[in-house]
Amino acid sequence: MKNILNVAVLGSTGYVGMELVKILSEHTNVNINFLGSDSIKGKYLSNIENNREYINLPLLEDNDSFDPSTADYVFLALPHSISNKYVKKYFNKISIIDLSADFRLDDFEVYKYNYGDNHECKEILNKFIYGLVEINREKIQLSKNIAVPGCYPTSILLPLIPMLTNDLIDTNNIIIDSKSGYSGAGKKFDIDLIKSKSDFNFYNYNTNSHRHISEIKQELQKFSANTNIKFSFNPHILPNFRGMISTIYCDLKSNIKKSNVIEVFENFERDNLFIKYLDENEKLDFFTIQKTNFCKIKILKHHSDDKIIIVSGIDNLIKGAAGQAVQCFNLSAGLKEELSLNL
Repeated sequence: MKNILNVAVLGSTGYVGMELVKILSEHTNVNINFLGSDSIKGKYLSNIENNREYINLPLLEDNDSFDPSTADYVFLALPHSISNKYVKKYFNKISIIDLSADFRLDDFEVYKYNYGDNHECKEILNKFIYGLVEINREKIQLSKNIAVPGCYPTSILLPLIPMLTNDLIDTNNIIIDSKSGYSGAGKKFDIDLIKSKSDFNFYNYNTNSHRHISEIKQELQKFSANTNIKFSFNPHILPNFRGMISTIYCDLKSNIKKSNVIEVFENFERDNLFIKYLDENEKLDFFTIQKTNFCKIKILKHHSDDKIIIVSGIDNLIKGAAGQAVQCFNLSAGLKEELSLNL
């Protein structure tokens, strides 16, 4: 393994791309040698807060001008249905970490239903590993092509998969209520929808029709004996910039107690650097997860002993995107998983 790896970021001027550059620019084993953008060229990239220019990094160039022979890894922080066009050009020429949805889904028909049929290399869908580190760590360590999960799926799968693998919950009526900061909608989001001169707004959208549902269901079913897991998913947009909290309501299987669930999450935390299980008296809110790569999990009281309420919190731009991508990069490159992620 090389001590210093040359890394390119395409789509570096979006929120996720900017967060990626921030993390990678502080990585002791990384040299960023290309920053791509479709909208800005010939300038230095600024950070999300717009109070710093990366004058020590390359000037922004057109995404299309990247030569894969000049780098070891490329991060694709590009829109869905666009990223695959670059993968087609780069596959088997460079290690790829893709942050779009283009290689998360195993079945092209499912992809087409959610994102359209604009995919130029569907024949290599199975060549990408789903980059949910805490679940697929060993596979990621052996892979050079990684599809980073979506932000909602990350916040939902990390608490639910351990419950499924330990056979703790019924899979016929899981209720998921998620709330996200508006950065998850990208730079083109109309801020007037949630902020006015006099007040803030808050609303749900795409209830039980959100594109992430197929991704969530696909991954849950890999860990369940039930091949038809049933859940409802109600996502919301908040006037906060970053952060995501998912509240998940589950029915416990017979003879399963709250103490069994706590034990599973305590073990999950022990085995994973970026999982934090919180006691009842510990706070889980946006302030405690923002600008971190942690997924924090907490159990809330329910009036029925046969039910459980789980709350999961992440920063949608970091653990839900850029931070998780760097976790994947570190593992794929044979580096320490936590490098540049500020434990």
